[in-house]
Amino acid sequence: MSARTAVETEVATSSPSRVAAMLRDRLGQLIGLVVFLAVWEGSLRLFDVPQFILPTPMKIIKRIVTDAVTGLIFVHVQVTVLETLLGFILAAILGIGLGCAVGLAPRFERVVYPYILALQTIPKVAVAPLMIIWVGYGIQSKALTAGLIAFFPILVNVVVGLKTVEPRMLLLMRALKASHLQTFMKVRLPSMLPYLFAGLETAIIFAVIGAIVGEFIGASQGLGSLIIQRQASIDVPGVFSVLFYLSVIGIVLDTALRLAAHRYAFWSHRVSAAEQAN
Repeated sequence: MSARTAVETEVATSSPSRVAAMLRDRLGQLIGLVVFLAVWEGSLRLFDVPQFILPTPMKIIKRIVTDAVTGLIFVHVQVTVLETLLGFILAAILGIGLGCAVGLAPRFERVVYPYILALQTIPKVAVAPLMIIWVGYGIQSKALTAGLIAFFPILVNVVVGLKTVEPRMLLLMRALKASHLQTFMKVRLPSMLPYLFAGLETAIIFAVIGAIVGEFIGASQGLGSLIIQRQASIDVPGVFSVLFYLSVIGIVLDTALRLAAHRYAFWSHRVSAAEQAN
């Protein structure tokens, strides 16, 4: 039996067990959710907690369905998603660009990196009002706030990825007289990609937070402004409904990045699976 046939046989036999394990995990998650909601509902009814303090899961679910049926909330969802994506793209461009400069140019790192670290220590919530003063109440200020919050995880992971290249691979590329571009494309970039996607997954969640923070400061549309409106009218189930849709946005965006990581950095996942098997 050839090595390829053996690998295909192993994959074919392991696939059903993986599917069964995944189904068991999903079933366990579903049971855990049902138990949690049942305990939540029963506790509130038992202790007679006022609905304006903490509503029951049934009231929250009804409000989520109502918001979906009326469709009004999707206008706010579109605004928040657009702000998040614009901020995320801005953070990715700056993070990857500056990260490559810091990771590949030691002199640039010594001169610029301390200022980047100093910028990171500033609370981003305190900077959000400045964004509104500089660019106004439009979508630009929210996108800038989201980008500023999401920028640093990408930068750090790019730098780490470039600095953890196997030294023997670099020596081999020098022995083969490869150019700097060839070395980057063949060695440094594949080494950096797993770290980059890890930073992107963190950054997309931070971008959602940044967009909401910007909307809290000043906005007429977006899920953040909707939270402020419903909080002012003590509409607690409505606030929980917005939080649900925010969670869905974060999960969808994170899942998209995970799928991209499996597609473009698949070797890191294979190594992790092999290490877990050992």
